[in-house]
Amino acid sequence: MTTKTSSTSVLSTERGFRPLVWLMTVAAWAALTIGVVMCLMYLRPFNDRNWQLMIGIGFLVGSVHIYVIKTAIHLVNERRAQQQSDNDQS
Repeated sequence: MTTKTSSTSVLSTERGFRPLVWLMTVAAWAALTIGVVMCLMYLRPFNDRNWQLMIGIGFLVGSVHIYVIKTAIHLVNERRAQQQSDNDQS
């Protein structure tokens, strides 16, 4: 028994990924800016009980995570678009 599969063009019905990539870039830079400002404002006393400083460090770490996820989304979608254009040309 065989199964017949069909593929549909997903890219033609999608709105695109560029707005998401742009939004995540803005969010990453905003989180980085907030983190730097909070770390500089609440640098003293430098200990683990300074929760404002810890939140600032969290924003710094979070901005890196947002940027990495944004880059992964961008690379995956660019590769998918490139493979589809290669398939359309063949």
